[in-house]
Amino acid sequence: MSVNDPIADMLTRVRNAIMMGQTVTAMPNSKIKAEIARVLKEEGFIDSYEVVDGDKSFEQTLRVRLKYVGERRQRRPVITGIERVSRPGRRIYTQKQEIPWILSGLGIAILSTPKGVMTGQRARQLNVGGEILCKVW
Repeated sequence: MSVNDPIADMLTRVRNAIMMGQTVTAMPNSKIKAEIARVLKEEGFIDSYEVVDGDKSFEQTLRVRLKYVGERRQRRPVITGIERVSRPGRRIYTQKQEIPWILSGLGIAILSTPKGVMTGQRARQLNVGGEILCKVW
């Protein structure tokens, strides 16, 4: 299946897995998806991620282990919302002083900057702007 927006596909797979209460979701791997997963892991939104080789040498899968809090019956996902901002048809760029705050700092904005993929807070510290990929809260 051809996917025009692989980042939106990743976010949708994560959102759907959370709605179904699954602990693991898998998707085709790419460098940008692995970097987004790394940022989510560093910020505590997911438990872990790993890149797994498929049957063929060129086929890799990214497995994301989702994070939940609470006991079995009262289990709630850590990610309550995940939203794509910039998309292939309309890119959204921001300067360092205009990086948005998500839920007054409780959520994060993930940016693609010249210094790599990072959170909005980290981009403010490094004084760089870039493309806003998504918002997570």
